[in-house]
Amino acid sequence: MFHRVPRMAAAAALVFVMAGCSSAAVTTAPVVTPAPVVTPAPVVTPAPVVTPAAPAIGSVVMIPKQVNNPYFDVAFKGAQQAATDLGGTLTQVGPSAADATQQIPFIQTATTQKASAIIVSADDATAIAPALQAAMAAGIKVVGYDSSPAKGAYNVFVNQADTAGIGKGLVDMACTEAPSCTGEIAVLSAAQTATNQNAWIDAMKTTLAGDTKYAGLKLVATVYGNDDPAISTTQAQALLSAHPNLKVIVSPTTVGIVAAAQVVKAKNLTGKVFVTGLGTPKGMVDFVKGGQAPVFALWNVTDLGYLAYAVAVDLINGTIKGTVGEKFTVKFASGSVDYTIGADGVVVLGPPFVFDAKNIDQFVTSFGF
Repeated sequence: MFHRVPRMAAAAALVFVMAGCSSAAVTTAPVVTPAPVVTPAPVVTPAPVVTPAAPAIGSVVMIPKQVNNPYFDVAFKGAQQAATDLGGTLTQVGPSAADATQQIPFIQTATTQKASAIIVSADDATAIAPALQAAMAAGIKVVGYDSSPAKGAYNVFVNQADTAGIGKGLVDMACTEAPSCTGEIAVLSAAQTATNQNAWIDAMKTTLAGDTKYAGLKLVATVYGNDDPAISTTQAQALLSAHPNLKVIVSPTTVGIVAAAQVVKAKNLTGKVFVTGLGTPKGMVDFVKGGQAPVFALWNVTDLGYLAYAVAVDLINGTIKGTVGEKFTVKFASGSVDYTIGADGVVVLGPPFVFDAKNIDQFVTSFGF
């Protein structure tokens, strides 16, 4: 039996139910995904770039054929200027006479004292080679200049000029002075063992034999004055006595050329016998103007010393090793010059310059000797 719900109660129940069904919707907040925690990358400070310090130049020892020789004194001045410009300590030591046996102890001392480099003009290429090789074995750089040590006994040889060019130049000057490029000529050299002198004399002989232009010139003698004024004077006098028809004395040494010119003047042979070769402006100016030696030649000796020291510095620094084909630049007072190492580790300073009455005055001061 069903019981009837009273109308009022039912209505109230319906309202209640509808009220419950029509309640307001609730808006849900969006779900926010938290941003990931980013750990900043550590700041890396780059390591400083360290440029390796150049090796210290240290001490450089210059050993000429002979100390108190004007030619080598001027070359030393050039090297001193290079030391001022490039760094290092430079000392010149050597024998008082051009004697290889006296050079050797100076090389040995420089080796014992652990010099950074030795710059040497060889009195005898072969005689000093063992001492130089011992220095190289001890890590010392060896630079020859003016007169070459034996091959294998240096890292680089700085030649003042091309050997063949000097030989031809000496012959050309003799040809200029000898009447009609004809007559007897003789050579007054330095030491008999001097590498450069012997090479130039051989080049003279090759030139004389190889060109008909010089067919009228006859080389009658070669004598040696040992770069000693007294010996050179005696040898020049002997040449004139032994060869009364002599026309030209060629002396490829600054000591010998002055001695020969003095002898020609003293014997009143000016205009009959002429002198030429390699000399210094100050040493030869009076003889050029006096007619005893109308022409002679030389290179810039100051630059020779400068170049030799600059090469030593580059060897110490490792800029060059003395290998054929290596290139380097040297900044002289007159400007920069590019060089290339040639066969046998040779670097050539440049061509010699010919002096005569027209130009010598302007070079007496600038050359300084």
